[in-house]
Amino acid sequence: MPKSDEHVLVVRRTLFDELGSFQGFRAGPQRYLDVFLRRESNFFAPRSSAETDPSLKQIIPYAVFTHGGRILRYVRGAKSGEKRLVTKASIGIGGHINDADEGLFAFDADAYRVAVEREIAEELKLGGGFTDRVAGLINDDSNEVGRVHLGVVHVVDLESDDVRPGEAAIAQLEFVTPEALLVDREDLETWSQIVIDHWPQINGAAA
Repeated sequence: MPKSDEHVLVVRRTLFDELGSFQGFRAGPQRYLDVFLRRESNFFAPRSSAETDPSLKQIIPYAVFTHGGRILRYVRGAKSGEKRLVTKASIGIGGHINDADEGLFAFDADAYRVAVEREIAEELKLGGGFTDRVAGLINDDSNEVGRVHLGVVHVVDLESDDVRPGEAAIAQLEFVTPEALLVDREDLETWSQIVIDHWPQINGAAA
């Protein structure tokens, strides 16, 4: 299916505002997710229209992989589904939740978990197990990409640093210290900048 024909998981911006909209990172995401992942709160919309409709927020799992105190960084290749972020370095693995993840009209917490695990398995080939914890939310209304997306930050602790790309869109994988990422902050996509700016809080929330 062409990316433009996908139906992606969304909530209404007004619901986000009612719960308390914010700019940047926010810990304590569960009260948002408890509402967003009720079947009556979300629905699937055509990606082609959702990408330019700020009245909707697309829910995007954004998984940050760690091992031995280092964070996995990669570069988005030309085959990335989000063309506006191509060539940017990133520390977040994730993507849209689409209606292939569940053959119903809405989504719940169990279906969300399945979608996250599917996304990880598609994008990375892991040589060991992992633990995964939700650490917070990212919202960035300062640019056209951010205005229509809402990130759910997962911290994924890996048992092994044996990690290989599962898709052509992921290139130049390497583990980097948080300190080095801060030095090269301007090379990162905006969401990754937000994560590394709040890393002590995010890592602590996931502990």
